[in-house]
Amino acid sequence: MTGMPPSPITIAVVDDYDVVVLGVARMLEQYPDRVRVAELSTTQTVDQPVDIVLYDAFAQPETDTADLHQFLDNPLAGRTVVYTWNFHAQLVTQARKLGVHGYLSKALPARDLVASLERVHAGELVVSEPPGRARSATGLDWPGRSEGLSDRESEILALITQGKSNADVAEITFLSPNTIKSYVRTIYRKIGVTSRTQAVLWGVRHGFVPGDQGSGGWR
Repeated sequence: MTGMPPSPITIAVVDDYDVVVLGVARMLEQYPDRVRVAELSTTQTVDQPVDIVLYDAFAQPETDTADLHQFLDNPLAGRTVVYTWNFHAQLVTQARKLGVHGYLSKALPARDLVASLERVHAGELVVSEPPGRARSATGLDWPGRSEGLSDRESEILALITQGKSNADVAEITFLSPNTIKSYVRTIYRKIGVTSRTQAVLWGVRHGFVPGDQGSGGWR
């Protein structure tokens, strides 16, 4: 009808960690007239029609494209956007070849993230500028944040808790093995452990196992 305001864009927020998807949803909730979180998923599926799937790549091997294919091939998902810290040129090129509609930085303030999602919905391919050493946008959450771990430290601990070796973590994150070793030492100090086994047990106790709590209460 002429003069009616446009409907909000519907978003599905997807990640294996409930605290991560809830943090993104709360950030988007500030703009209810522009975006509406219609679904949260910790199972890598979308069960209702949405305009955009916002795939948070926290502690996921971004070189594994199976999850992205699930969304790109799903008729319920209008467009698919990767939401990440990792802007290695190979990953961005790979995502674009797959056909993703956006590759957005977690450093974007909420207003800029919403504006980028609106551009994607309008048909643009939107790729953020690499975030450098900037911090995650205000409002995001991750396992271990309340215990003093940074988002990157938490991601590395999550991968370790999943059973990944330092070499695996370096390959997944596109960081050097020496950088991973430095992160691991810092993580051990912050959580008060001295061995990998202790770190894994700490991770299991503190929500670093993917999808271990669920997020079904959002709506």
